[in-house]
Amino acid sequence: MELRVKVWGCRGSIATPSPLHVKYGGNTTCVEVDAGNQKFILDCGTGIRNLGQHLMENPVDHFDILLTHTHWDHINGFPFFAPAFVSSNKFNIHAGHLKDNGGIQKVFETQMENPLFPVPLQAMQARIDFHDFYSGEILEIAKSKSIRVITAGLNHPSGATGYRIECGGKSFCLITDTEHIEGKLDENILGLIEGADLVLYDSTYTQEEFKTRIGWGHSTWNEGVKLCRTAGVKRLGIFHHDPDHDDVFMDNLARDAAQEWDGAFVIEENMDFLVQ
Repeated sequence: MELRVKVWGCRGSIATPSPLHVKYGGNTTCVEVDAGNQKFILDCGTGIRNLGQHLMENPVDHFDILLTHTHWDHINGFPFFAPAFVSSNKFNIHAGHLKDNGGIQKVFETQMENPLFPVPLQAMQARIDFHDFYSGEILEIAKSKSIRVITAGLNHPSGATGYRIECGGKSFCLITDTEHIEGKLDENILGLIEGADLVLYDSTYTQEEFKTRIGWGHSTWNEGVKLCRTAGVKRLGIFHHDPDHDDVFMDNLARDAAQEWDGAFVIEENMDFLVQ
């Protein structure tokens, strides 16, 4: 069974549709994972609109959406997700940070209510089932014993969830959004990413920027390298790019990261991986 990953959005905080953000992309977080014959969508940032158009041309009638959290840049593409308006489709939406705080369905209903949005969630004709869990659980949603979905809590305002998807002996992790503590590696993350083949890690800030933004909930590529080296990860994808970091900036960052560790590289929108 193959494990494939495609990145439909890798920008953080706000979309950046600009000629200065072409190479690495302007859409916010959305990652498609095909684990054998099961499809997962991680986050519903603006990148999910393009994924939705792709799925309209290449239909899949059932899939699972896994949410890291519900800040705007991770959910505000959902109202423009075309497959949700197709009555024959059915999918689940899972979140690990809201079980004791109103639940994920309420958040999705609220963002599509007046005066925030003109089309209500109820206008979507697909069958959408909402599921809340506690970060740290193993999700019982796999169609095959060869597939596992493991979660861990992340250090982010209002909470967030990291995911590890295993399929056929290969593993992919999405670790965003999270803030590290200087001088202390996050044990939750180390446990989740141990021995993984590919990890995408929240690398919003440079080390200098991080010093003035403690408490904002994000990390650096340098911390990602430390975590991945310690955990025996094969490859680190630098992810969740700050909107102020244009293509020239990211090219320089990519060079610096590769010099630090040859397993590190910068994620570009529309990158497609066969996890090996």
